[in-house]
Amino acid sequence: MKFYCFIQARFSSKRLRGKVLKKIGRLTLLEILIRRLKKSKKISKIVVLTSSTNSDQKIVSFCKKKKIHFFCGSLNNVFLRFKSAIKKYKPEKVIRISADSPLMDWRLIDKMILFSNNKKSFDLISNIKYRTFPKGQSVEIINPKIFNLSSKILSKNQKEHVTKYFYLKDEYKIFNFRQKKKYDNYNLCVDKNDDYHFISKLIKKKGIFATWKNYVKK
Repeated sequence: MKFYCFIQARFSSKRLRGKVLKKIGRLTLLEILIRRLKKSKKISKIVVLTSSTNSDQKIVSFCKKKKIHFFCGSLNNVFLRFKSAIKKYKPEKVIRISADSPLMDWRLIDKMILFSNNKKSFDLISNIKYRTFPKGQSVEIINPKIFNLSSKILSKNQKEHVTKYFYLKDEYKIFNFRQKKKYDNYNLCVDKNDDYHFISKLIKKKGIFATWKNYVKK
């Protein structure tokens, strides 16, 4: 089965502009994320989903230079961006990842894919509906068929937050992936400048291929 990983990325982040192309050592955050995702044994293709606005041309140029698959769509209607990318690539399943999660653990993704294989009729496998993993380890595995609905029925907020609509509707089969111990108070996501410096220190101390549990150990 083809599991395509769609990385949601934009340059014009409000709290830390251009964060996905900020460097830690020689590598950008986006590059660190992709190097980690390439370790997966289950992901068939990795595609960066950005927008067609001028501000995101820096991401496009970076992807071209590094020979990374990319797709350009709507800036604010991210739901439509995903729907258009699905139409182009025709994945059997979509893994949604945010580009501000450079330490996303491919081992966790592979476990969730194996979990999804036992849930044949799922619409969404999520580890964020009831969060037990840190921020920056958020994964959604999506049946692309649920994107068949028109984005016209969505609110502005639902267009921006790709899967929010589905969580509000009872007709969708959503399975939550969790663990016994809760780590939801930890943050491995880069939202602000302080996060960037924190993640930089973690990587310099533990490298770019550690497990997420290793990153949260003191």
